[in-house]
Amino acid sequence: MNLNLSLRPQAGAFAGKTRRRHRGFTLVEMLLVITIIGILAALVVPKMMGRSEQARQSAARADIASIKTALDAYEVDNGSYPKTLADLLQAPRQARNWRGPYLDKIPQDPWGNEYLYAQPGRQNATSFDLSSIGPDGKAGTEDDFGNWTAK
Repeated sequence: MNLNLSLRPQAGAFAGKTRRRHRGFTLVEMLLVITIIGILAALVVPKMMGRSEQARQSAARADIASIKTALDAYEVDNGSYPKTLADLLQAPRQARNWRGPYLDKIPQDPWGNEYLYAQPGRQNATSFDLSSIGPDGKAGTEDDFGNWTAK
C-alpha cells in the first residue's frame, strides 16, 4: 500500500494548464482590447478637451472677480479707482488713505496674458474695465470677456 501524501502535484496532472497559463494573448484578443480603448478614447477625449477650456474660462472669471474686489476696496479707501493695477500692490503718490496691499500679486490669465485694466472704462464709463483677451491672445475679438460680460 503506497500512499503519496505529498502536496506537490503529480507530474503531468497540471502540465497542460501550466503551459496554457504562460502562453500570452492572441492577436484577436489584442485587437479587441485596442479597439475598445480606441472607442473609449474617441468618446472621452473630446469631452475632456472642452472641459479644460471651460476650466480656464472659469479661472479667468474668478480672477476678474478677485481683482474687482481689490479694486473696490481701493476705491472705498481712497475715493477713486487706481490708475493701474500695480497701485493695488504699492501705494501710489496720489493715494490719500492707501491700506494695501490689496492683492498678493497681479495674476496672469490662464492663457499666460496680463489682464487688461482701463479706468475709466469704455464699457463701464463710471468705474473701470477689467478683461482677459482670451485664448487667442488678441484684444477686441469675440473670445474676450471682462467684468461687463455675463457668460
